[in-house]
Amino acid sequence: MNDATHIPELVAVVVALLLVAAATKSVTDRFRLPFTVMLVLVGIVLRELGEIGPAMLGFLAEIRVAPEVILFVFLPTLIFESAYNMDTRLLRRNLAPILTLAIPGLMLSTAIIGMLVYACTPLALPAALLLGAILSATDPVAVIALFKQMGAPKRLTILVEGESLFNDATALVAAKILLAVVLAGYFSWESAWSGLGEFLRVFVGGVAVGWVAGLATGWLLGRLNNAPEVEISLTTILAYLSFYLAEHELHVSGVMAVVAAGVVIGGDWGRSKISPPVEGYLDHFWEYTAFVANVLIFLLVGLSVDLAALWGSLVYLPWVVLAMLLSRAAMIYGLMPLVGRLPGSQPVGLAYQTVMFWGGLRGAIALAIALSLPAFPHSELFIPLITGAVLFTLLAQGLSIEKLMRKLGLDRPPLADRLALLARDLAAQELTQQRIPDLLRGGLFAHPIAARLERKCQRNSERIRQAITELRSREMGRHEETMLLYLRTFSEEHAYYQRLFHNGHISEGAYRELVAVLVLQIDAIRYQGQFEHVHTHRLIRQTEQWLYRMIDRMDWNWLAKLGEGMRTRRIVLNYEEVLAHYQANGWVLASIDKLAERESIPAEVAEEVRGRYRRWHEQARTQLDSVGAQFPEFVTAMQERLSQRIGLLAEIDATEAQVEHGLLPPGIGDAQMAEVFRELDKLRTPRRTRLNVDPAELLRKVPFFRQLSQADFAEIEPLLKQHSATESEDIVKQGEPGDSLYLIARGVVRVLRADGENDEDKEHAVGTLLAGDFFGEQALLHGEPRNATCRAVTPCYLYRLQRKDFDELRQRWPSIDAAVQEADRARRA
Repeated sequence: MNDATHIPELVAVVVALLLVAAATKSVTDRFRLPFTVMLVLVGIVLRELGEIGPAMLGFLAEIRVAPEVILFVFLPTLIFESAYNMDTRLLRRNLAPILTLAIPGLMLSTAIIGMLVYACTPLALPAALLLGAILSATDPVAVIALFKQMGAPKRLTILVEGESLFNDATALVAAKILLAVVLAGYFSWESAWSGLGEFLRVFVGGVAVGWVAGLATGWLLGRLNNAPEVEISLTTILAYLSFYLAEHELHVSGVMAVVAAGVVIGGDWGRSKISPPVEGYLDHFWEYTAFVANVLIFLLVGLSVDLAALWGSLVYLPWVVLAMLLSRAAMIYGLMPLVGRLPGSQPVGLAYQTVMFWGGLRGAIALAIALSLPAFPHSELFIPLITGAVLFTLLAQGLSIEKLMRKLGLDRPPLADRLALLARDLAAQELTQQRIPDLLRGGLFAHPIAARLERKCQRNSERIRQAITELRSREMGRHEETMLLYLRTFSEEHAYYQRLFHNGHISEGAYRELVAVLVLQIDAIRYQGQFEHVHTHRLIRQTEQWLYRMIDRMDWNWLAKLGEGMRTRRIVLNYEEVLAHYQANGWVLASIDKLAERESIPAEVAEEVRGRYRRWHEQARTQLDSVGAQFPEFVTAMQERLSQRIGLLAEIDATEAQVEHGLLPPGIGDAQMAEVFRELDKLRTPRRTRLNVDPAELLRKVPFFRQLSQADFAEIEPLLKQHSATESEDIVKQGEPGDSLYLIARGVVRVLRADGENDEDKEHAVGTLLAGDFFGEQALLHGEPRNATCRAVTPCYLYRLQRKDFDELRQRWPSIDAAVQEADRARRA
């Protein structure tokens, strides 16, 4: 339809298909039928009616879908929506089985299908392998929709959906390589190795393109605030531009580019870049666009089914279906047990394997590849064979997967979720009883009806309480009760951190780290059944400290400023996190009795959890007091910003209330709130924060500076380099060479010495240094390695004096040299 005269027809077709989809959705919701499967059946029926029915339906039989439409219009939307909504933490934890199925698994499936089809059909081996690659691409849209309805385990969902995302890319790349072999007319091992190298280039290149595009888009999103049109447009551009650049310009995998881009933006980092008020709009936008793409694809699949051609290929179709099932069984039951034996990999149970085997449906990707194939010997068999295989998976497997899951017991939610559902039902019955007096208050509601409703609610409440009691006695002990209460308190913490972030009280970085730690705790309870308090991201902090030390050793001015900025930012982040932790712990302590009562948690369990939260609360308070004592100016500035934000947020709430009650026109209210949002954005924690410490403080605190005049100190001041240290950072490390002396302006430093060389396990404290103290002079005076480790107990602000400047000071001011020598003799003694 390149001619402009065909545009009205195209619009009419799209409108008609959406109307059919809406009607089908209503029917399937009413009778609880699988929506996508019914769309295919409706498409087949409409095609037949168009051929034999009234003239007004004739155009339906003539609708043909170009493969480019599926690949360049529908596919980026579907892939991005799926990747964006995927749980990235679960994806990382299950990456080994997913990639095993998507790459070596798909190659194994391609080989098995190719060999069996080659033996049972007139297709040559390269063409049979091409058919195997096409039919190895899974499209479990119907299965994922069913999983959501049934509350299937999240790990099972991520395994099925993750495999589909990655193996779509693998199948497309493998099909392109095998098609080149088919068209060349010969096969060699040299071409096979060349094809493998090409596959790796295309796969990894697609990931790189999507990752870079996702980071760039996240950077742009982070600089916007409450701009729904712009933010939604940026994510749409990301989905299509990453696919276009990868597939069309750079000739790498467009599917993998979209997957990588969606995972970057849908993960904790990307979502924290999206303005909180916009996140809900964005979720609804992508949910609807994916719905439209899915309904059009599955209707077009049905409309493209040629029953006559399908009937003509029936002699070969059973062999193709059998090969497809056997290859799927070999993939799942052969590879999954092997992956489960890998270190750190969680085994995939037999029930999960069975659902993954039977739930490996085929769909639009396979048909799009088939429709794009050029002519070659027996190519006319591809479309009917692939269409028949797709229909078999949709009708036979798609309609029976629900029964299989129920038989395997995978329709039953986890214990915590079952208790939550029962608690919800009980709360609904109690709320209904509380509202009955409101019905009677007007005097128009019949008392007998109200009495029957109250008795019904009482019976239901008693039945639900009995069910909760039986479930607890059957499946819960003291440990499970404790874990359940922790799960509820962590959920309260999570919600509290979200409110703080959405109101702008904590920065994006602090929010990300707080939530990441909390999610690790929640996952440990959900999937391992045990509490695991994660204090910090040890690997991240260790990497940061290593980076700081590398920057210090390079001794480049611009790099030193960068390192100083990174340290300061870490101190600010730590303060924000501790403050949020303190506030959230206080909120939980105030709510814990209500949570325990709602879940019927025993009093001794509630007291145990309360005791731990009290300890966390006190620890956070101690840390806050320490930072407040060391950097009062910084804390005052933070609190000033917070007080201003609270006032502006109250202004937004008042404006929304006036608009809701009709006291203020919506246009004026929106303009007022837009202005307030701009003011709020200015009051966020700045990305670059300075810990303002006056170097003149050293005159009062450092003993060997007290004898200097203001004029003398003014000469020394330019030689002093600012140096921040985060809590627990090693400022100097035992055994390393030293070329600087450090003077403490603010903070507390612990001096530690190890008994053996590089034996950190046997470190013991030999002293504590406070503001006004100095350290590191022995390495400068004697040319020796550092004889102790100096570790920041609190965030510290120091001044660093390098060797050449230190030697100059000793020569010009003998009093400084004498004071340093005296301190050195005392410490060495």
